[in-house]
Amino acid sequence: MMTRPHMPTESFSCFAVTAPGLAQLCAGEFRALGIRPTGVDDAGVAFKADANTLLRANLWLRTVSRVLVRLATFHAEAFHELERRAKRVPWERVIDGTRPVRLRVTCKKSKLIHSGAVAQRIGDALTKATGARIVGGAVADDQDDAPDGEAAQLIVVRLDRDECTISADSSGELLHRRGYRQATAKAPMRETLAAAVLVAAGWRGETPLVDPMCGAGTIPIEGALIARGIAPGLTRDFACAHWPGVDAARVERVRDDARGKVRPRASHEILGSDRDAGAIAAAVANAERAGVAGDIEFEQRPISAFVVPAGPAGLVATNPPYGVRVGDSDALRSLYAQFGKVARVRAAGWTIAMLSADRRLEAQMHLPLVERARTNNGGISVRILTAELT
Repeated sequence: MMTRPHMPTESFSCFAVTAPGLAQLCAGEFRALGIRPTGVDDAGVAFKADANTLLRANLWLRTVSRVLVRLATFHAEAFHELERRAKRVPWERVIDGTRPVRLRVTCKKSKLIHSGAVAQRIGDALTKATGARIVGGAVADDQDDAPDGEAAQLIVVRLDRDECTISADSSGELLHRRGYRQATAKAPMRETLAAAVLVAAGWRGETPLVDPMCGAGTIPIEGALIARGIAPGLTRDFACAHWPGVDAARVERVRDDARGKVRPRASHEILGSDRDAGAIAAAVANAERAGVAGDIEFEQRPISAFVVPAGPAGLVATNPPYGVRVGDSDALRSLYAQFGKVARVRAAGWTIAMLSADRRLEAQMHLPLVERARTNNGGISVRILTAELT
């Protein structure tokens, strides 16, 4: 019987990909996990990791889209040079031939500009080294990488100014796919962005949380996961769990450690409300799938009836509608003005955290809003803002 080779004990060079503008927030997550970043840029966070740390990063990071492992970096101006270098890539670290492989190739400002031809050369070298089958066509950055339901290992090839970087995706499905958000409301936000709003506000589950425009409940659910100490990837599979040398027992030990950190309930109230009954129904269903339905109280309620619970001050975090997505501008100006007014009156002493795509709408709130990060939501440029309601 053929045995799988052991993964080398030396660490991987890794890169956690985030949405633009969220890398600094993500770096804070790394430090909280005891993982030291080795570099931060607008695209994400670089770090070193052994197999256990790589699994932990995929399991615990809340604001990351995917985690890449760098296999090789080299200069290539001609195809013969690319072919020669590709043969030296340590493909066996991440591919054992039992799972198909999918390639994503981008070429920018390089002499080798034909991504299809580059993919063919890389694929030939990979197949000869491992026997793996190449499947699928081009994959965009925000697409999942299992064509036709087939679990495939994604290899990312980037040529930039004749420098070729080859990386393996360790995550599998994009990490915002927690698995619970099957029911959606209008203009849904990704789970990673909802978590980023909470991280930017410094909320750790130690005070109450309220979302008065909760839609399908993503912010309250992400808040409940934080408050309960539930790793966002606890029920997910990861590509790196199937790499040579990473056996099922190792993966289960990392998961068991995460399960041991789960708290039985949130320590403070988490409330979500929305004027739309369909949104509330979706939020309840999503919370049930996430296993946190008992930690969140959802209620159909217009913004004019927005309330916060009695007791310690906490966080009001929300993703209000933007003019470019939902509603007309006059109605939105009234909505933002009303939100600001009721927040000042009913949430004095609390903190506000929100996404905004329009400074004119922000101004209607008359709150001391401070920008914490700039990113995008569904292709729309947005800012994460906070305000202290003194």
